Amino acid sequence: MTADLAMMPAHELVKLFKARKASPVEATKAALARVDAFNGQLNAFQHLDPDSAMRQARASEKRWKKGGKRLSDIDGVPITIKDMVLTKGMPTRMGSLATDADGPFTVDAPVAQRLREAGTVLLGKTTSPEYGWKGVTDSKLFGATHNPWKIGRTSGGSSGGGTAAEAVGMGNLAIGTDGAGSVRIPCSFCGLFGLKPTQARVPLFPMSAQGTLSHIGPMTRTVRDAAMMMNVIARPDPRDPYGRPDDAEDYLKGFDKGVKGLRIAYSPNLGFVEREKIDRDVALAVEQAVKVFKTLGAKIVEDQPDFMGLDPRKILNAHWQSNVALLLKSFSAEKRELMDPGLVKAAEYGAQLGQEAVVTAIHQRQTVSAIMNQFMAKYDLLLTPTMPMTAFAVNENAAWGGDGVDIGWTPFTLAFNLTRQPAATIPCGLDRDGMPIGLQIVGGHARDALVLRAAAAYERVRPIPAPPMAHQI
Repeated sequence: MTADLAMMPAHELVKLFKARKASPVEATKAALARVDAFNGQLNAFQHLDPDSAMRQARASEKRWKKGGKRLSDIDGVPITIKDMVLTKGMPTRMGSLATDADGPFTVDAPVAQRLREAGTVLLGKTTSPEYGWKGVTDSKLFGATHNPWKIGRTSGGSSGGGTAAEAVGMGNLAIGTDGAGSVRIPCSFCGLFGLKPTQARVPLFPMSAQGTLSHIGPMTRTVRDAAMMMNVIARPDPRDPYGRPDDAEDYLKGFDKGVKGLRIAYSPNLGFVEREKIDRDVALAVEQAVKVFKTLGAKIVEDQPDFMGLDPRKILNAHWQSNVALLLKSFSAEKRELMDPGLVKAAEYGAQLGQEAVVTAIHQRQTVSAIMNQFMAKYDLLLTPTMPMTAFAVNENAAWGGDGVDIGWTPFTLAFNLTRQPAATIPCGLDRDGMPIGLQIVGGHARDALVLRAAAAYERVRPIPAPPMAHQI
C-alpha cells in the first residue's frame, strides 16, 4: 500500500485521507522512499528536507483526523517546487554557481505561499538550468537531470527536475515555470500533463528574468490533479501587477462535461514550422489524438493562424536574449565566469540587439497576439504538437544540433508565451524508441478551465501511462 501511495493521483490520495485508509505521513514516507530509490539515477532535486516534510505531514495528519479541519482539497499531498521559485527556508539558487548559497531565503513566492496555506507537504526543490535559460535541465551547479523513460535522455527543461521527480512518484504534484515552454517541454518529454495558464492567473513574484514571457503552472500525472492545484495557486496576489484582483474561478466546475459540440481547430505546424522538422512519429501520434477528439463529439477543422509573414521564433528570441543581457549586467565579470557559456553567449547576442530591434519585437508580439485572439474567436480550442521531437541525449543544449542560444527548436510552445493564452500538454503516444509524445491543447484568454476540461475528456479514453522505471520498486 505504501509504495502505491507515491504513484497515486492526488485526488485519489485525499479520498484515502478522508476515509482514514491512508495518511499524509504514509504518503510522505512513500514519496521519500522513491527519492532514495530513484534520485541517484535521475538527479531531480537540488534540495531535499525530509525532516521538514515529515513535520508538515504529521501536522496535516492531525488536521485530517479532526475531520473538516483540512486546509484545502490537497492538504497533506507531497509536492515539489522548481528551483526558480522563491521558497522560504529553502535555497533558491536559480541553478547558478553565481548565486549565494547562504541566501537569505526569507520570502515565499505567491505559489509557495498558497501551497503552504493549502497544507501541502513540500519535499524539496527540483533542478533547473541556470536561470531557466534553456529547454533542457543541466547546470554547472547541479549537473544533468535524466529522463525517467530512458536514462541518458534529457528530461527537457527548464522544469525538468520536477517532471523527472513526478513521473516516478518522488512527489504527487509539481510546480514548474514556463517562459518559452518550460512546463510543456519537460511534460511532453517525460509523459506528464502540464498547464501553462493564462499569464498572471497564477501570480509571479519576483518578476522573472524573462519578464512577461514567464508563466507558472502545475505538472501532474492526471488532469484533475492540475485543476485541483489551480484552485489553490490561481488566486490573486498584489505582488503580480498583471493579475486580475477578482479572479476566483473554480477549475473543477464543468470539468466532466467533455468536448461534444466544441469547435476545435487542428494545426499540424501552426503555419510556420517546417514540416520536415517535425518527427514523423510525433506527427502521426498527434493526428491520431485529434481523431480521438472527433470521436468524442468535437467538430474538428484543420486550420491555422495567418501570422502575415511574422515568425514567432524570431520575435521570442529578441525578447529573451535582450532579457538575458539585462540579467547578466547585474553580475560581475567574476560571477559571469561561473555561468553556463551558453547563457553568457545568449546575453552577448542580446546586448548586440539595438533599440529598434527590441522595440520592433515588442510591436510584433502585439500583432501576433491580436492575430491569435481573432483566430481563437472562431474556435473553442486549438490542437497542435507540443514538441516537434521527443527527448534527445542529455548534455545537449538543444535539438537539431543547436546551441540553445536560438530557442527556435521549441516553436509550438513559445508561440503561446508571446500571446499569453493558456496552453497545456498531454501525452498522446510513444515514438519508435518508446519515448513520450505530447499533444498541445490551446485555449483563448482566460479559458484555462476549458483547456483542462478538454484534456480530461481525452485522458478518460487515453489514460496517462507511467514510465517503466516507476514500477521498479
